[in-house]
Amino acid sequence: MHPTILFEDQDVAPLAVDIRAPSVYDSYAPAATRLRYMIKNSDHIIKCPGVYDGLSARIAIDVGFEGMYMTGAGTTASKLGHADLGIAQLADMRANAEMIANLRPDGPPLIADMDTGYGGPLVVARSLQQYHLAGVAGFHIEDQIMNKRCGHLAGKEVVDVETYVQRIKACIVARKQLRSDIVIIARTDALQSKGFDDCIERLKRARAEGADMGILEGVKTKEQAALAAKLLAPWPLCYNSVENGHSPLITAREAQEMGYRVIIYSFASISPAYVAIKSTFEWLKETGSTGSSVTPKTIFNVCGLKDSMVIDEASGGTAFAKGV
Repeated sequence: MHPTILFEDQDVAPLAVDIRAPSVYDSYAPAATRLRYMIKNSDHIIKCPGVYDGLSARIAIDVGFEGMYMTGAGTTASKLGHADLGIAQLADMRANAEMIANLRPDGPPLIADMDTGYGGPLVVARSLQQYHLAGVAGFHIEDQIMNKRCGHLAGKEVVDVETYVQRIKACIVARKQLRSDIVIIARTDALQSKGFDDCIERLKRARAEGADMGILEGVKTKEQAALAAKLLAPWPLCYNSVENGHSPLITAREAQEMGYRVIIYSFASISPAYVAIKSTFEWLKETGSTGSSVTPKTIFNVCGLKDSMVIDEASGGTAFAKGV
């Protein structure tokens, strides 16, 4: 079992044991352990593109990102064909996260959306357990009501602070029972209805309970984003970059200078996918041809064709003896 890495400069509850092995950051360590190490020791912000299915995740891996983020909005749209309105539940999210996280278990650690935790403390604890078993490296859990919606839509409602703290506590207890390194990211969506000061207090409460990081969702200005990082330092924060959403466009460099440790891009794959698919379908409808120059083999290579060939040959198979 790999040792737990503590964020020593945080006022948080300890997890398991202090790190003793200098080689913990290797491809054999659990993804959660590697993510925890990266957050603590990396000299640059960790960029995590939003992925929502196997292909988008494979592309992120192929490009060489250090981490990935499973977007709840993208998962709901791609798996269920619905808007991000709290329709996806634990089974939907866990199944998608498990598939993505295990495409390359030694690859970029996966941070996943866990919405509200999908219920009361017992359900929240089970949600963490399921994400842990799925190979998820970290997740964010928020303070919206159960009938939640995307963080960049109007009309969000949040639970009272004590209910929010219960969710965080349930995560901490479950993680300790599992002796897991999974990174708990406390997210607040209270800015829209409660104001900035309330958000900071909520995140401070989450930090005090043992959450590893925070997200202040839907910040309105760059100054607000910078102030949040300053007020909560040295506790690490994650910035959710949603282009054309309610928050300003902040580059990775700007976020790093503000003190953020991780930046996730929730719509980094689903937005361009929508544009590309829609334009291709419109062209197909008009002309009867897609006009694409991408070969099937190109897609298959990204999706692990060569790895499959190696496994087949090494095990004495002949599935590819005549080529592909």
